[in-house]
Amino acid sequence: MSDFLNVSASLTGRRWTGPGTEIMRAAEALEQDTGLPGALAQVLARRGVTAQAAALFLEPSLRDLLPDPRSLRDMDIAATRFLAAVKGRQRIAVFGDYDVDGGSSAALLLIWLRQMGREATLYIPDRIDEGYGPNDEAMAMLARDHDLIVCVDCGTLSHGPIAAAKGADVVILDHHLGGETLPDALAVVNPNRQDEDGALAHLCAAAVVFLMLVEVNRMMREEGARGPDLMAMLDLVALATVADVAPLIGVNRALVRQGLKVMARRDRPGIVALSDVARMDSAPSAHHLGFLLGPRVNAGGRIGKADLGARLLATDDEQEARALAERLDQLNTERREVEAAVRASAMAQAEERGFDAPLVWAAGEGWHPGVVGIVASRLKEATNRPAIVIGLEGGEGKGSGRSVSGIDLGASIQRLAAEGLLLKGGGHKMAAGLTVARERLEEAMDRLSELLARQGAGEIGPAELKLDGILMSGAATVELVEQIDAAGPFGAGAPAPRFAFADVEIRFAKQVGESHLKLRFGDGAGPTVDAIAFGAFDTALGPRLIAHGGARFHLAGRLEVNIWGGRQQVQLRLEDAAEA
Repeated sequence: MSDFLNVSASLTGRRWTGPGTEIMRAAEALEQDTGLPGALAQVLARRGVTAQAAALFLEPSLRDLLPDPRSLRDMDIAATRFLAAVKGRQRIAVFGDYDVDGGSSAALLLIWLRQMGREATLYIPDRIDEGYGPNDEAMAMLARDHDLIVCVDCGTLSHGPIAAAKGADVVILDHHLGGETLPDALAVVNPNRQDEDGALAHLCAAAVVFLMLVEVNRMMREEGARGPDLMAMLDLVALATVADVAPLIGVNRALVRQGLKVMARRDRPGIVALSDVARMDSAPSAHHLGFLLGPRVNAGGRIGKADLGARLLATDDEQEARALAERLDQLNTERREVEAAVRASAMAQAEERGFDAPLVWAAGEGWHPGVVGIVASRLKEATNRPAIVIGLEGGEGKGSGRSVSGIDLGASIQRLAAEGLLLKGGGHKMAAGLTVARERLEEAMDRLSELLARQGAGEIGPAELKLDGILMSGAATVELVEQIDAAGPFGAGAPAPRFAFADVEIRFAKQVGESHLKLRFGDGAGPTVDAIAFGAFDTALGPRLIAHGGARFHLAGRLEVNIWGGRQQVQLRLEDAAEA
């Protein structure tokens, strides 16, 4: 494939690629057959949507796409036991992970139970003291006082802790990669169990919890009773799906689309309070969930009190919601400062080892376990390689990894744990966590590098920036953005279309905040377009564009509608540039 606009190395070191002739032809045919706008036809063609399937794709409905919950193994056992606990007024505990997916999953159960007039104990482990997932002490303690423990977004690999829950039944609702054997729980509902067919592998844990509640409600209807309104809970499923970077394909598209509509009604005190502290001034979008709400919910588990996020999402008290949202907002600011310090050190250390190795990694004394995952993401983005970042304390290191498309990091980490090089480790293709003994750190990373090299991680060239076409500045309108949005929601597995503006002149450029860049550009033929580049001064992008000296550039990014003072205006979220 030839370089788009002849850009083989942009200002951020990426090679630009455009849509192939096949996609261009498919888009033209789609436009003719359906009468849809050209830009929208292009997005659909890239996603492989045919003219026959276009109408259904543009209006994804849960009625058409929601799978039968019973298609998942152990679902009938889990739903039956949960309903029996509710009817028998038994004591229920919910054990969740400390991230957005875990918090949303726990909140779904707590809210459903509350609407049924029942309460449950919430237990979220402390990231630093207890680490990810169930542990022996917590499970034994919960089992002493409860009849049923529901583990959400965790538990699939927790053989020992599940065995420690003597006297209570344990039900696991998870989506993390399963091992060859499952823990001795009453039910393990997980689309990523090894004996599942993988058809629902893209679901996050909150979607698995939602499916169990769908099944429980169905069982109640058969008995002539009514369960709580599940459609009103889709805002939580949408938030978890986007924040956990689950691919926006299949039923996930419908869950997020419907969930955003629910969220726009502003009925949930926790999400309303969070939207307000994040200064969200327009209807919620997938972008808001991933970049404004998600990081704040996560901040409690990263550097604060682990259960803050789940409590915020579950509360129906507006005053409590405001207090929790403000605390999380404050923690998120602190998290950003901690992250910036760790990122600078990790980047320098990884660069010294070499950015072109199959694995890019860094480890540091006292690096906060709550930010190593985000820093691993930044390393991965900068190098286009799988990345691991580890915080060392005492005799061990706790780390987090992020992968690139086509390289299965979770499977390699699991193999490392099975070989005894890690104290523990697990995850999925794109993200994984691990604990390693300090003296085995180098050995473990060498072996991981070797396993990833076998998958071709060392052969990956410069990152590609995929572009959907060229636009003139006059074509960048609010109407165009609205037409494209009909193919959304956009996110993981379904990127928003990205356009290039060729050979433009920068009319205005200014640094805003610590590392962002605002600019205005035009091609001389139409009106000028405003652009914002977040984090531009963390790369070569900001310094070069602000000192443009009248040079002309190709600019690339995604179009969005910016609402300012009640006025709607189109804006380019600038991602890359190259000298024309």
